[in-house]
Amino acid sequence: MKYLDELDLKNKRLLIRVDFNVPLDKNLNITDDTRIRGVLPTLNYALDEKAKVILCSHLGRPKGKVVPEMSMVPVARRLSQLIQKEVKLAPDCLGPEVKKMVEGMKPGDILLLENLRFHPEEEKNDETFGRELAELCDIYINDAFAVSHRAHASVVAVAKYAKASAAGFLMKNELKFFHQSMENPARPFVAIIGGAKVSSKLGALENLLTHVDKMIIGGAMANTFLKSIHYEVGKSLVEGDLTDMASTLMGKAKDLGVKFFIPIDCVAGKSLDAQAETKITTVQEVPRDWMILDIGPATSLLYSEALQDAKTIIWNGPMGAFEMEAFSQGTMNMVHTVANSEALTIVGGGDTDVAVHKAGESSKISYISTGGGAFLELLEGKQLPGVLALENK
Repeated sequence: MKYLDELDLKNKRLLIRVDFNVPLDKNLNITDDTRIRGVLPTLNYALDEKAKVILCSHLGRPKGKVVPEMSMVPVARRLSQLIQKEVKLAPDCLGPEVKKMVEGMKPGDILLLENLRFHPEEEKNDETFGRELAELCDIYINDAFAVSHRAHASVVAVAKYAKASAAGFLMKNELKFFHQSMENPARPFVAIIGGAKVSSKLGALENLLTHVDKMIIGGAMANTFLKSIHYEVGKSLVEGDLTDMASTLMGKAKDLGVKFFIPIDCVAGKSLDAQAETKITTVQEVPRDWMILDIGPATSLLYSEALQDAKTIIWNGPMGAFEMEAFSQGTMNMVHTVANSEALTIVGGGDTDVAVHKAGESSKISYISTGGGAFLELLEGKQLPGVLALENK
């Protein structure tokens, strides 16, 4: 797979697939521009090399129809502010008017195409749609790691038809840090897996067990593990059909010599409500009509001690319902422990990045992944269609 800095970009038309799927408020103002800032190194390099830059992305889920509220207008405006340069917005992502705008570009110009998902062909990985996108450029660049687990036309088909294809710097960093941690990690290597459901992380749990020295479980998914060893978990979220699988995973960890950690105490609440009555209790004493909504202080201390000697840490998923203050302490404690570790620390997906930023510790994390689903698929040991498309090229 080639990277951006291995190609001659001068006077070339670059079609760069980015992930500008940013959150908007009710007035269509961008509330977090992290995803836009993430591709600035790629964008600035291309501009310095005198390329003609065409950017393409989706925004929201318009489901193949033109939805004015999901136009790229706010993105063009914010990007223009960030790079102090005019960013023209095309009226569509294909068609004669777009071609005319591309033909009129000069080196150093930036054109942002309108929302790719206004066309149903994008999510269908339509070959013709991909070919038409490829015809706009001399070189296709994928710098959208967060959507590279999707076999969509702007991720897969376009790479097939472009004259040349490569990865941008954001994609390069994502893959570099991930492979560094998984293929040749400094040990002890610890995985922290949280979030709501075992079912959504099952593949990752199974794959990680063959790589790590320790595994730490948190979030509502820990309830399924607690239930598998016959603890009373009250009204907590539990995947009853996966208790046997949870037991099997713990058995596999023992066989592999992997130290497997589950909560020993918790913050329980009468309901999942910010105003709910709460109490700290051991996992053996959760009242029948209460819910486990965060790990407790003893568990935070146990997990912190388990991470003391770590040399590599991968973290996906919060320790509890951290959006509510009453159930945020376990996740915040984990953020501070990971951030102050001397290990290589990689955080991704499952709202974990949100928690890290909320705690003000993002600068202390070695790498924060931009991809939730893509990061999880890598943890499962899968190949990403977008990466495969570049490798096949």
